[in-house]
Amino acid sequence: MQETRPMTPAGRRIVAAAEELFYDRGITAVGVDLIAEHSGVTKRTLYNQFGSKDHLVAACLTERDERWRSLVRAAVAAAGTPAEAVTAPFEALRTWSGTNARGCAFVNALAELPDPSHPAHRIATNQKLWLLGLFKELATAAGCPDPDTLATQLLVLHEGALATQPLPLDTLPASVGLARALVHAGTAPRR
Repeated sequence: MQETRPMTPAGRRIVAAAEELFYDRGITAVGVDLIAEHSGVTKRTLYNQFGSKDHLVAACLTERDERWRSLVRAAVAAAGTPAEAVTAPFEALRTWSGTNARGCAFVNALAELPDPSHPAHRIATNQKLWLLGLFKELATAAGCPDPDTLATQLLVLHEGALATQPLPLDTLPASVGLARALVHAGTAPRR
């Protein structure tokens, strides 16, 4: 594992260029020469900063994950009720989707990097597990009697909305409606 150190300005340029290239063209299709060219550094600088393309991919996904989690946490904090907080990640997805039209970078990375020992594969997997855990935590706080099941259902809906995002289907409104219905059914008082 690469040791974590503060990112230099060159490192930030490399990550920004690589993240855009990986997202637009695919991880395996983009070489370090192209990343170096787009970031205005030499390949030597790229390797000095990250050690390998694998660690650069991991750094890009880490940066993306931090932005996503920050957006989701803000949406949760802005929710008016605990039940609304459960569907807040869908509201965050509305905002996120406006600038990320090629679907989910984490799912894309998992498809391109199937080896579980790859550092970027672990980051992508942990991102999905974090979201599942957040749904469970929020469902528990909202008083859902079966937060595990609700969390799994919401993750499946959320990922379905992401997977269909590149298509001209606009499934996010339907996913949000289904998510709200599931939360309402899961938190409604029993007779």
